[in-house]
Amino acid sequence: MRTVKKQRGLTFISIAFLLALIGFFTLLTLKIAPIYINHSRVVNAVKAVEGTTDIVTKSKAEIKTSLEKRFDMNYVEHVTNDDIKIVAQPGYVRLDIDYERVEPLFGNLSVLVVFHEGFEAGNR
Repeated sequence: MRTVKKQRGLTFISIAFLLALIGFFTLLTLKIAPIYINHSRVVNAVKAVEGTTDIVTKSKAEIKTSLEKRFDMNYVEHVTNDDIKIVAQPGYVRLDIDYERVEPLFGNLSVLVVFHEGFEAGNR
């Protein structure tokens, strides 16, 4: 007969629990990773617009067009025109992009991710 001290290993219930936990975090990673990849594209586009040499002399329309072109080149999704706020005055530019993304996981469980990007250039 084996004693309790000699028994080792996991029970079926603990193996099932561990597999469910691993599956949940894998699902979460697979759903959230594309959101952050898209956000990195937004950050790259904003940095490229900010790095433009004559950004403070451009109008709102020119800045928005430049940003939209960079979004198209980088395949940025889920950022609408309503999410982009541009203040352009002579010698000063401020760009703010505030957007959120809701990704359904399963059933009525969803993940909400909120982002804010932007920059200021010039003097007020």
